[in-house]
Amino acid sequence: MADLKANFEQAQKDVKQLTQRPSNNELLALYSLFKQATDGDVHGKRPGMFDFKGAAKYEAWEKLQGMNADDAMQKYVEIVEKLTEAYA
Repeated sequence: MADLKANFEQAQKDVKQLTQRPSNNELLALYSLFKQATDGDVHGKRPGMFDFKGAAKYEAWEKLQGMNADDAMQKYVEIVEKLTEAYA
């Protein structure tokens, strides 16, 4: 668990150092996994119909409902590792 948390924290730093911006889908995946790992299942009101970005984020996070924090952290780390290899 301690190693996973350390890897998750390092991945958060690594993603900020990428030389290219990830795709919107990759960013949504990272956002939703981060939120699931740190805040748990989606909560709060769904953004309004004209808040397209907010709605996309909410929906991406909502799809992960029920995933435990460790699984979300692990998937986040895996995506960042792939992005680091691709954009190194």
